[in-house]
Amino acid sequence: MVYDEMRAADGTVRMPYAEVARWLQGVTSAQLERRRAEAELFYRRGGITFAVYGDAQGEERIIPYDIIPRILSGAEWARLKAGLEQRIRTLNLYLADIYGPREILKAGIVPSDLVWQNPAFRPEMAGLAVPHGIYIHIAGIDIVRTDGDDFYVLEDNARTPSGVSYMLGGREISIRLMPELYAAHRVAPVENYPNELLATLRSSAPRNATNDPTAVLLTPGQFNSAYYEHSFLADKMGIELVEGSDLFVRDGIVFMRTTEGPKRVDIVYRRVDDAFIDPLVFEPESMLGVPGLFAAYAAGNVTLANAVGTGAVDDKVVYSYVPDMVRFYLGEEPLLKNVPTWRCRDPKDLAYVLDHLSELVVKEVHGSGGYGMLVGPHATGADIALFRERLKADPTNYVAQPTLSLSTCPAFVENGIAPRHVDLRPFVLTGADGIRIVPGGLTRVALRAGSLVVNSSQGGGTKDTWVVVD
Repeated sequence: MVYDEMRAADGTVRMPYAEVARWLQGVTSAQLERRRAEAELFYRRGGITFAVYGDAQGEERIIPYDIIPRILSGAEWARLKAGLEQRIRTLNLYLADIYGPREILKAGIVPSDLVWQNPAFRPEMAGLAVPHGIYIHIAGIDIVRTDGDDFYVLEDNARTPSGVSYMLGGREISIRLMPELYAAHRVAPVENYPNELLATLRSSAPRNATNDPTAVLLTPGQFNSAYYEHSFLADKMGIELVEGSDLFVRDGIVFMRTTEGPKRVDIVYRRVDDAFIDPLVFEPESMLGVPGLFAAYAAGNVTLANAVGTGAVDDKVVYSYVPDMVRFYLGEEPLLKNVPTWRCRDPKDLAYVLDHLSELVVKEVHGSGGYGMLVGPHATGADIALFRERLKADPTNYVAQPTLSLSTCPAFVENGIAPRHVDLRPFVLTGADGIRIVPGGLTRVALRAGSLVVNSSQGGGTKDTWVVVD
């Protein structure tokens, strides 16, 4: 049974959606289509686009935007927020542990090979004291729900999570195009996210920084698929958007080239992957990074947000151990559930998965963006046969999960208003002065009928997420 977030099984409207239901009764499909077109024009004029890797044309696309907001009650958000805070504390403790004393490995909670053989684990970070002990300053935690009570974590994104520009753009569209509906609710604000992000970054400056630390946003450049977001966030925070060539290191200190001469940089919010940030330590042919940046980091003279090596928690096998991590590090029961996960590296789990491929979702351990996965119930016989061979050839590269009955929200699609499956990516900020989470996040919606894949690269769209203050 699919949980509809707007309507109960008997068709009655759930309380948080009461005003939305009344509003939908008073608007026509033509009016909704006009507002959808205006939203697309807003994105196009603002340059809010994304590129699909592997697209031969390299075309910049407008992400589809659904005009009908998703509503969460204040009580639902409070429960979700507490779980997110618990989870991010745990993930930071895990990273500090595996790059430090490795107590969780000694206790046998997490198998050692999941650390040593993880391509995202960076041995260069071992024993390095990161500023304030924070590894994950910005996280995007993907959440789904299956009923009125349970939220599940689908994925942890701890490297360079993206999508916040769509969250902020969606809110601006709501206020502009649906002022009457927006005014009928007490919607918790998300517009202050750039200020919260800047406060998080500045609080995380190294201890030897000045009282007015300087932060920059390091981008790979205009050909990166998320370049618009890099530019957008730097502008909103009032900090410089820089590329590797704009920075240099002298005597273990990072400087930015300016028209007034070199200026010290204390915090680098990097949107460049680990392998490319410093050609002296990682990929030697990288033109995107800054020679000597890692040495300055290791000396404690600059903060990198996020820290190098945070991708070690993005691994989908490691994900399956997070509830155990919560108990190990915090002595608490997890507030957010994990999706049950079969580790195909385990022969018993592999045997089960091979016998039930048509019922399961199979994912690559290091996959992202909806690529490299099998959704069994919607797959062809040929797809299932292909994945069966892949699993047999390299079982350690895959995990499998049940096909969750993701909740639905009303969406405006070609044939009118219809329920579509959704997930939610709240953005969790961790600084030396605490954890910040703006209420809501980015709701992604699978606009194709019956689809469970919400990724924009796979035809998904976005919605504004309203946390309604009770």
